[in-house]
Parts: sequence; structure tokens; C-alpha cells
Amino acid sequence: MDFGTVVHTDTVDGPYSVMLVCEHASSRIPAFLGDMGLPVDALQSHIAWDPGALAVAKLMATRLSAPLVYGGVSRLVYDCNRPPEAAGAMPARSEDYKIPANVDLSEEERESRIKSIYRPFSRALSELISQNGDTLKLMVTVHSFTPIYHGQTREVELGILHGVDDRFARAMMTTAPADQTYETRMNEPYSAADGVAHTLDARALPNGLLNVMIEIRNDLIQASEQQEAMADCLASWTARTLADFQKGGAA
Repeated sequence: MDFGTVVHTDTVDGPYSVMLVCEHASSRIPAFLGDMGLPVDALQSHIAWDPGALAVAKLMATRLSAPLVYGGVSRLVYDCNRPPEAAGAMPARSEDYKIPANVDLSEEERESRIKSIYRPFSRALSELISQNGDTLKLMVTVHSFTPIYHGQTREVELGILHGVDDRFARAMMTTAPADQTYETRMNEPYSAADGVAHTLDARALPNGLLNVMIEIRNDLIQASEQQEAMADCLASWTARTLADFQKGGAA
């Protein structure tokens, strides 16, 4: 079973204080899995990946002189923001879709995906953290969400989410730019109760890193100009909040 390239790392020269992560960057399905029993529209939809998130993450990384780790395979195959024991790691259902290729997976099939996707992704994060342990202070994960979920329109445009450590998320809510017009809410449209804080809690927390998860409504980052504007907003906001933290102003 060839899963192809499951994780990518964009590195930077010199020390860095921030690292970015985009777990759901790709909608790619390995060839041996075919279409996983799903129609084309489903494979191109939010259930397969986070549209626009990688573009914003890359732009943020450039602005922050930060490295970026991002996934190279669809979360339908393995969701790298879930631990192996989670039902959502290899979901048998996502929103309104049954995922035929994930129904009744054997232990051998599950272990193959864990070994081939989750563990390399986790190693890539650990390697970046260890390379700049002296200067690295913050992990930011970048996601996008659909504006309509189960028929309900979501008013929130930006979500600032946290896991066990809520310090940076709360600080961001207090340092939001005065001219920032996005409807921003804490722990919406998801929260740690939905299982979305795995990367933060498993990778950032044990290494003493401040951390935050940013959720962006995907209709706001469809065009390149929108992605640039969002990255400008989020990168400057993140940098300012971290600077306040380091001065003791946001702690």
C-alpha cells in the first residue's frame, strides 16, 4: 500500500519563534483507495480537506518567518488532528456522507494508516520543535470550516480555539485589531470537546509551547486576494499577541 507523500515541511533559515501546522491541507486520496466509495463532489468538499487553509498558512509562514508542517493526504484516509484511538481518525461517516472505504477496517488496515500517515506527521512536528527548542515559543494550527453545516448558516467567521492551555487564545481575543471586521468568537464553530485540540495538546503542550488553533470560514478565503488579506490580518495579530506575551502584557 503506497500512501505517497503524507507530510510536507517548509523550513526557514535561522531561528524561529513560531511554527505553523495545517493538518487538513490536502484532499489527495492514495491511488490504491480509488474514490473510497464517494462521489466526486464529496471528495472535493470540506469533508476531505480544509479548502483555503494551506494557502493562508503558507502566506502566514512567510510573513512570520516561520516553518510550516502540512498534511499530504486527505483526512478521510487519516485525520492527523486525531489520535489513533479516536473514531474520527479514520471516520466511517463524515457529516452527511458514509465513507465506504472506512467501514469495517481491519486492525491491519488501521495500523497501516497509523504507521504510514499519523506517525510520520507526528515525527515531523517533533523534529521542528526539537530543532529550535531555545527560541520556539508558539504553535499555530490553521483550519477552515464550511459556512453552512447541516443546513444551518454559521455567523462566526473566525474561530480562536484552545485545548488544555487557553492562554494564547484568550490573549488573542483581547488583542484583536481595532480595524478587524471578521466576526470572531472563542471556541466556535468547534471546541476541544469536539476532539479538535489533539495537535495542540499532544505536541505543543508537552513541549511548553504556547498554542492556538485558528478556524477560518472557507468562503472568506476562496480567492487569492482574500487569502492574502486573511494572512495579513492573522500574521500581524499573532505576532503582536506573542510580543505582548513576551513582554508580560498578555499573560
